[in-house]
Amino acid sequence: MIGDLMEEMGEARITDIARRMGVTHPTATKAVARLKREGLAVSRPYRGVFLTEEGLALADRVRARHRTVVAVLVALGVPPETAEMDAEGMEHHVSDVTLKAFESYLERGT
Repeated sequence: MIGDLMEEMGEARITDIARRMGVTHPTATKAVARLKREGLAVSRPYRGVFLTEEGLALADRVRARHRTVVAVLVALGVPPETAEMDAEGMEHHVSDVTLKAFESYLERGT
C-alpha cells in the first residue's frame, strides 16, 4: 500500500494508508512503526512515510505475488473484481512452492 501511494502521490500519509486499508489511524501507525523498526520504511517530519530500498524491493515482490494470484483466480473463472479482493488475503499465505505452480500454470495457459 505504501509503495502504491508513493507512486500515486509521491508519499504515503498515515491517513491515506488507514483509509485505503480500511483500518483506524492508530492501527496504521502501529503497522508503519513495525515497518520502520524492520528497516523497511522511514518517515519525515511534516511529510509522509517512504519505503527504504529494502522496503521497495519487498513491495515489488508483494505486487508480483498479488498479480500472480489474481491471474490464476481469473483464469479459473473468478470475476476480476472478486479475484482482486480474494487475492488480498491469499497472497500473504501462498507458499513459494504454490506460487511457482501458479506461475507454471499461467505460462502453460491451461
